[in-house]
Amino acid sequence: MSNKDWPLWEVFIRSKQGLDHKHAGSLHAADAQMAIENARDVYTRRMEGISIWVVESKYIHASNPAEGSSFYDPANDKAYRHPTFYDLPDELRNM
Repeated sequence: MSNKDWPLWEVFIRSKQGLDHKHAGSLHAADAQMAIENARDVYTRRMEGISIWVVESKYIHASNPAEGSSFYDPANDKAYRHPTFYDLPDELRNM
């Protein structure tokens, strides 16, 4: 397998100040170990990362942004998710 046939990997980095991993970019690599090592070299050159996740791009599935309104509409039918019908005491401020 030549390097132009290597799969595409998505890279997620957790910074020293953060609690979550953020998408840093993509790269091609022969396997997961090579993807992690290449991600370290490319995306954490200033020692800012403490954790790296890589996932082969073909395993990521996402919703279609063009269908966003119809995809999220069912959540509007659940009134219990919106606490607008609760009576709050007058002493409670900034809610």
